[in-house]
Amino acid sequence: MKFDKRGALMQVEVPGMEKIQGKVRDIYDLGDRMLIVVTDRLSAFDVIMDDGVPGKGKVLNSISAFWFRKLGSICPNHMISVDIEDYPAPFNKMEELRGRSMLVKKLKVVPYECIVRGYLTGSGWAEYKKQGTVNGQPIREGYQNASKLDEVLFTPTTKAEIGDHDMAISVAEMAKDIGEPLANALRDLSIRLYSEAARHAEARGIILADTKFEFGLDENGKVVLADEALTPDSSRFWAKATYAVGSNPPSMDKQFVRDWLDSIHFNHQPPAPAIPDEVIEKTSAIYAECYTRLTEGESCAPVI
Repeated sequence: MKFDKRGALMQVEVPGMEKIQGKVRDIYDLGDRMLIVVTDRLSAFDVIMDDGVPGKGKVLNSISAFWFRKLGSICPNHMISVDIEDYPAPFNKMEELRGRSMLVKKLKVVPYECIVRGYLTGSGWAEYKKQGTVNGQPIREGYQNASKLDEVLFTPTTKAEIGDHDMAISVAEMAKDIGEPLANALRDLSIRLYSEAARHAEARGIILADTKFEFGLDENGKVVLADEALTPDSSRFWAKATYAVGSNPPSMDKQFVRDWLDSIHFNHQPPAPAIPDEVIEKTSAIYAECYTRLTEGESCAPVI
């Protein structure tokens, strides 16, 4: 295990076991299953920061597990267990993995990120201001920054390698690659998952502005929700109490870090700048609050 100066878990090493390292997750191939370990690494603008956020991995893992259980009736997911006692050796003896890992089914990954937008903000707002479109889709005039969209938009992107940037793509372009039935199924499932999650979040005083889903196919070709689900790393959350149309509402996700990076004119390319204590502490508090508000009182909420 490798920790940074603040105690954030940055690397997981298991002797004799090869891993696939993602931006935040370390993945171990176990044949027909995989073990995903969620580190405390922080990624922004597709750049992995040198500074982690202590405890962030446990929050992300627990939020994903919560949503997998809650939304399982809409779409099956890859989660098998988050209890280390269910893991194969040597992982079942590694207490460091408790709360920040998940045993999952191995899937054939669909190489697209399925982004759903319920509000006009971020890159969507920037494109709309220039040409009246979002991901190339024309939408009506009259929207402001952070406006709720008349209809939820599905705006997929390619899934870039680490260090590269995702590129917007249309459903028609996806269909040329993976077939129209699968492309349409991913669109419809993504919108249903977003809509149900947004209703739950709003009842907890949180606006789900947009989110990203990833899917895979099981051995029978069935679509399965994979990776993470509706976390502060993959979503844009706003507190209803401070939401206002016409400006960027205060975020309850890693947009706080992105905004800080932009404030120091970070060029979105490595090397990453050092992140001050107050930004790390605020980010940690935002993630913890998001978990508490989304899951409090829910029987399907795992304990961090």
